[in-house]
Amino acid sequence: MIEIPESNTLANQLNETIKGKKILSVITNNYHHKFAFFYNDPKEYNNLLKGRFIGNIFAYGGQIKISTIDDSKFDGNDEIIKDDVIIVLSEDTIVKYVDGEEEIPEKHQLLIKFEDSSAIICSARMYAQLHVALENDYENDYFDIAMEKPSTLSENFDMDYFKGLLSEVRANSSVKSFLATKQRIPGLGNGFLQDILFNARINPKTKIKRLSQEDKKRLFNSVKRTLYEMTKNGGRSTEKTLFGDYGDYEVILSSKTYKIPCPSCGDKIVKESYLGGTIYYCPTCQKTNSS
Repeated sequence: MIEIPESNTLANQLNETIKGKKILSVITNNYHHKFAFFYNDPKEYNNLLKGRFIGNIFAYGGQIKISTIDDSKFDGNDEIIKDDVIIVLSEDTIVKYVDGEEEIPEKHQLLIKFEDSSAIICSARMYAQLHVALENDYENDYFDIAMEKPSTLSENFDMDYFKGLLSEVRANSSVKSFLATKQRIPGLGNGFLQDILFNARINPKTKIKRLSQEDKKRLFNSVKRTLYEMTKNGGRSTEKTLFGDYGDYEVILSSKTYKIPCPSCGDKIVKESYLGGTIYYCPTCQKTNSS
């Protein structure tokens, strides 16, 4: 799942790898996936992108925006032109780069080939957003929200901003609901929520009204620090980078690690279904306070 650490890692790797490359061709739906979602008609993607150059790549929350530009703009004309085309990738999209010597797998939903024989391959794991559109015509509420709100990695996401988010939530809402729903913090999902709450020593079912000022400060610091560490280390060890490797941040709580005793106290990690997803927590380090 592309969440904040992965979007930033992939954007950095894409900028270093494909920026400036000229698009040779685009193939969509080579292998049909019913949960691969396109923008308008994917058959038009080749017409929109062929012959354009890759510009800057940005991460907004859990979304990746790849700008493409024509010859005139690539040669130094910075004027925004009407027909700028963007590629927006998000959700459970696997994005992989291959050079000219690697074989391209048959199963993919979006393949962008470059003139130097390299390519990026995008495929849906569970589901994927694979959008290509004229920038001025692109309409996507989730994307707009992610662009408007400050990144958790920026200085604008500070304690005052965090307190403002808390003040907008019902007192009976749980901490999980606060952090991972309603696009309050775009790109912060259930995937790495577990480590944030473990590091803050707060149970995901704890009600907002039960948080002390110290709890809120600890939660804020954990959001900032955990996301920084995940991003600095190239994403989570459960998610792949642009080159098919797993990230170097070793996830503490996940479906792959919950059978390992708590690294702090040795207690057994609890796995539960909660608010439409799975939560993991240590019953000793993260005591439940959900009343």
